[in-house]
Amino acid sequence: MSSLTARKAKKSRKPTFYVRGLLPNVKWRRRTGLRNKARRHKKSRIAMPSPGYGSPADVRGFHPSGMKEKVVYTERELMLVDPKTEAVKIASAVGNFRRSVLQKKAEEMGIKILNPKKIEIRGVKNVHNK
Repeated sequence: MSSLTARKAKKSRKPTFYVRGLLPNVKWRRRTGLRNKARRHKKSRIAMPSPGYGSPADVRGFHPSGMKEKVVYTERELMLVDPKTEAVKIASAVGNFRRSVLQKKAEEMGIKILNPKKIEIRGVKNVHNK
């Protein structure tokens, strides 16, 4: 079994951890109460994050497609990407015109873009979304 399929199987068994608050940017907080049952790992309480829930080290941080993610801002950074092992995310700070140039260049080089967009500039349709 490859590490990617092992990671997928492991994630399917991972419980959802308690998050304090309902806001989207709130991260998990460790229970610190002296008599807190979850902190003491009592039966039938919510699970707490631990190293056993982690994914295999050789695929940690990989995209589900099995490629490493790389954020790109410029064409120069795009030239440094290995199309066999790395996939590209175009940074959100990049504007529409520069994005269309990067998408066209990546398509020519055979690089996979993880966040492609259909872009229309000055009435000309650039179709780079596959």
